[in-house]
Amino acid sequence: MDGRTGGIFRRGRLCCHCLLVETEQGLVLIDTGFGLEDVRNPQARLSRLFLALLSPDFREEMTAVRQIERLGWSASDVRHIVLTHLDFDHAGGLDDFPNAQVHLLEQEQQGALAQTTWLDRQRYRPQQWRSRSRWRTYRVADGERWLGFEAVRQLDGLPPEILLVPLIGHTLGHAGVAIERHNSWTLQTGDAYLCRGEMDLSRPHCTPGLQTYQTLMEKDRRQRLWNQERLRELKRAQAKQLDLMCSHDPQEFEVLAGRPMGMPAIQPSFAA
Repeated sequence: MDGRTGGIFRRGRLCCHCLLVETEQGLVLIDTGFGLEDVRNPQARLSRLFLALLSPDFREEMTAVRQIERLGWSASDVRHIVLTHLDFDHAGGLDDFPNAQVHLLEQEQQGALAQTTWLDRQRYRPQQWRSRSRWRTYRVADGERWLGFEAVRQLDGLPPEILLVPLIGHTLGHAGVAIERHNSWTLQTGDAYLCRGEMDLSRPHCTPGLQTYQTLMEKDRRQRLWNQERLRELKRAQAKQLDLMCSHDPQEFEVLAGRPMGMPAIQPSFAA
């Protein structure tokens, strides 16, 4: 699964990579990972299928809200949440931020609410969505061109440096979130790819476990593979001005975060 755990009978380790952005409009959280209620009562919140398949390591100190508190803020300081998609491991913490407006693609909301297939009912968990009255949705067709991607939308109430980038495939309303700072971009691609090897420019590859999981979860295979190819081309063209990341690759997380995957964020200290 993770490409670095020795032996197929040993437990692999993946992450739920969320981003916290400080803006003049308040804190902006990109995805939420699992939330407090998921940790405290997973059987009521999550499907038996995914609890058995993934066996999440539920630790309250690793939830987004607890890590934000360790950084010296509170849940009320998070004014906006931008979602790549509504899968249970990306939207589980929505209820932990009662003052936040939630931004996502309209197609994602529609697919999640429709619950048209058995798998949809396992991946989309309405138990996590007490925030629905605060959702703000955007159409794929509305937007501007950004680095070769056709449909990007500035988000209401947020600075133009934060963009929602449709990356359909994993779900029908899946998106990446682009953030500009210091004349460079960070692109959180959600589950557009799951393994850093898929962005290898010479020989794209993926671990067998994650490849199987992607195939199981994909809603549009052609779009998913096409968007992966587009992301590789973006990486090739913007290598020096772009940090590219997905949500679950542990090595990618550790390189970008500068700390081990299992360690919660801490308030930085500065020497006099």
